[in-house]
Amino acid sequence: MEVNDDTLKQAVKEALKETLHEERGLLHEVLAEVLEDVALAEAMREGRRTDLVEREEIFGILEEKP
Repeated sequence: MEVNDDTLKQAVKEALKETLHEERGLLHEVLAEVLEDVALAEAMREGRRTDLVEREEIFGILEEKP
């Protein structure tokens, strides 16, 4: 049996479509994880561009908050 590119492409699309429909919750979880990772990476890059502060200064600020 010979399968051409268009047939294979359509079969993969259908399989992916069915999987995403049936596993919508899983897709949501995966996308949420990816977004969290991107946000964490950006926060780390931003942190590298800022001045360092002492640990005591940070905890002092946190203790002032109600």
